[in-house]
Amino acid sequence: MTVRTRFAPSPTGYLHVGGARTALFSWLYARRHGGTFVLRIEDTDLERSTAESVNAILEGMTWLGLEYDEGPFYQTERFDHYNAAIQKLMDDGLAYRCNCSRERIDNLREEAMKRKEKPRYDGHCRHKACSPDEPHVIRFRNPDHGAVVVDDMVRGRVLFNNEELDDLIIRRTDGSPTYNLTVVVDDLDMGITHVIRGDDHLNNTPRQINILRALGHEPPRYGHVPMILGDDGARLSKRHGAVSVMQYREQGFLPEALLNYLVRLGWSSGDQEIFSLDEMISLFDIGDVNKAASTFNTEKLLWLNQHYIKAASPLRIAHLLSPHIGRLGIDPINGPNLVEVAEAQQERAKTLVEMADISAFFYQDFEQFDEQAAKKNLRPAAREGLEKMREALEALDDWSPEALHQAVVDVSDKLGLKMGKVAQPLRVAVVGRAASPGIDVTLYLVGRDACLRRINMALEFIRQREQG
Repeated sequence: MTVRTRFAPSPTGYLHVGGARTALFSWLYARRHGGTFVLRIEDTDLERSTAESVNAILEGMTWLGLEYDEGPFYQTERFDHYNAAIQKLMDDGLAYRCNCSRERIDNLREEAMKRKEKPRYDGHCRHKACSPDEPHVIRFRNPDHGAVVVDDMVRGRVLFNNEELDDLIIRRTDGSPTYNLTVVVDDLDMGITHVIRGDDHLNNTPRQINILRALGHEPPRYGHVPMILGDDGARLSKRHGAVSVMQYREQGFLPEALLNYLVRLGWSSGDQEIFSLDEMISLFDIGDVNKAASTFNTEKLLWLNQHYIKAASPLRIAHLLSPHIGRLGIDPINGPNLVEVAEAQQERAKTLVEMADISAFFYQDFEQFDEQAAKKNLRPAAREGLEKMREALEALDDWSPEALHQAVVDVSDKLGLKMGKVAQPLRVAVVGRAASPGIDVTLYLVGRDACLRRINMALEFIRQREQG
């Protein structure tokens, strides 16, 4: 059997973290088994589905690198398939028209709630002749007896009694098909062999299996993945921070870091934490996914992101860093080579946004010094060292990291000071704060003119402090 999995989001918003993890698990399962990964857009909710949401989903999949083999297929283009399936069920006596009023349905619900029972339709119209010319829905005739056993790839054996399932609506009054009908027809037509999805769909599964069997087919294998919780134990939502995949891109995360983090949300392979995509494919097994919900830990994601920033090539980091630098109003062409900046900062940032922020000084002057750094380092005692460094830098013919390092060493030796006593005030003068890459690389990337200009600003700062 050739494995065929699918990811079937509804385009009513962004691609969220839970959906991305489901897509990843489905993609990995298909890739490991040499199968096919299908993308289907479930857009039958015409009021809420938007083209913008479709684009957001496609953009998120592309950014994560989850390429699909077939699709995207759109449910709104498949109504003839759904109608044909509904007609077959009608012809076989396995579906019927229902013209029960909203009031009657509401009363049934209220009475069941009073009896502390699960609300369900009572089959009132099963044997009633309803005219196709009057307003009506079409219901699936669920089996009265027996049980549906779901051999779930994650949760194990789950049993549902048919007596607890009612005759669900498969076509609304306006003629549009409902979710449980469309997903069955789509999975059938597309030859889906394995359905991996969130466990919020588990209660739909016995209904879908009954419809599939009524259409004369056996169901695919199902795997229901537990939900993702925020660090407070509640279901992950906007209030926990970024939940949209593309928000993580905007916040400076690398796609490989997010993929690595998502695959570990509920799945593990020994004690291994870092997984390349090839390792994910070779090791992932849906049967190893935990039954319990997973908790999203932003600190762990940041740790992974920093790892991938460090491990990436400076050229790749520069490419990804460029738009974040641009959002600061900086054109990186007017300054040092962005690849060299990325290489200098790779060990120092957890996100690309942070890297952009701590790299801005390479491209533009700052208006004031960090208060604590200036208080500690731009004191009268630092004035002579800065003056000597200004003279040395101004006279330097070779503006290379090696020559700049030697210049700092020479000034320190002449003044009889440890190198740090000269280098740290110089760093604060040139950078505006106490932290930066090595002083030689920092001076080299900032450039001669900016270095001299900022040293003069620091000397003026010291002079004003001396005058009180």
